[in-house]
Amino acid sequence: MDQQVERVAGLDVHRDTVVACVRLGGGRRPEVHKESFATTVAGVDGLARWLADFGVSRVVMESTGVYWKPVYYGLEGLFGELWLVNARHVHNVPGRKTDMADAEWLADVAAHGMVRPSLVQPPPIRELRELTRYRKTQVNLRAQEVQRLDKVLQDAGIKISSVASKVLGVSTRAMIEALIAGERDPAVLAQMARARMRSKIPALSEALVGRFAAHHGVVARAILDHIDFLDANITALDHQIAPRLDPFRPAVSLLMTIPGWGETVAQVFVAEAGVDMNRFPTAHHLAAWSGLAPANHESAGKHRPAGTRQGGTWLRRTLIEAALAASHTNTYLGAQHRRIASRRGPNKATVAVAHTMIIAAWHMLATGQTYQDLGADWFTRRHDPERETRQLVDRLQALGHTVTLTPAA
Repeated sequence: MDQQVERVAGLDVHRDTVVACVRLGGGRRPEVHKESFATTVAGVDGLARWLADFGVSRVVMESTGVYWKPVYYGLEGLFGELWLVNARHVHNVPGRKTDMADAEWLADVAAHGMVRPSLVQPPPIRELRELTRYRKTQVNLRAQEVQRLDKVLQDAGIKISSVASKVLGVSTRAMIEALIAGERDPAVLAQMARARMRSKIPALSEALVGRFAAHHGVVARAILDHIDFLDANITALDHQIAPRLDPFRPAVSLLMTIPGWGETVAQVFVAEAGVDMNRFPTAHHLAAWSGLAPANHESAGKHRPAGTRQGGTWLRRTLIEAALAASHTNTYLGAQHRRIASRRGPNKATVAVAHTMIIAAWHMLATGQTYQDLGADWFTRRHDPERETRQLVDRLQALGHTVTLTPAA
């Protein structure tokens, strides 16, 4: 294979050190220089100067956990090409596993164009992504704490979740606070119900009879305090995310026209995929990058089920949640989910709807057009009435019936 670049560097990145190999010239015996540097700011600065002295035009490193970030960010903008590559795509030859050999192999495959660079978003998108991802972890922790609270109540024989739709609504929060404070009379506790919950007072009076002891109160108090702390964290993160979204507000508003997409889903999409769709040659490249494209597995001419390709888990999970929300709507996406779920099950239907969503999002951001829903009757409108009539008649005749058709007035 022809060599593309004559001055290339491969970096084998670890937590504390980065091993660099510079490959100069072509041919079968290129000039090779190797050196090791610390991954501190001073060490990365020294690495940048060392690479610049050789006039390196392409620098390549593996995406090793989070350890590549300080090295990549320290070299960003200093060289013509700075590539971050998937570690699975650059496995070295067995029996040559050393740090120096890995760095030399990276330089070799990069010089000949045998590997593709991964997408690294610009700094504004990276800042937004860091905040949205941490917010998601806080939301997940809050959900786990609510589940723990329900387990404590179940252990105490308090069956609030059997009556109320939410374990921690306004009414149920007041009841739990009263239980922690020492109130045990179910009639008094049930009277704390508000709004529509008051119609369930008889059921609440029965559900609130239990064995809520002092140790239940200790655990419940700690869980409620932790939930309040997480709520404050989530609110603070929302305040930090909002100003960083201002440059991307038109894109967020555009994406929110997709059924099932609220502001949070649109924020996560922008934070993960960005708003520049030129980074993805086609909509299907974006779907594959996000882990929502079908995978292929063919061997000896036989195709086997392979699920979906590996991709960005953060965006995939968010779009799966949005697809579940859209499945309950009277829209094209809802009809698509119901149609596929009847044949292949709800899980595959949800992934298919998420795939449709991300294809639509690519086209919307690429063209600036709002989402145009095809309608819940899209699949039925596509049917040819005469052809469907013939198929139904043939099916009835195959079952032994005589069919006579009378056109409607």
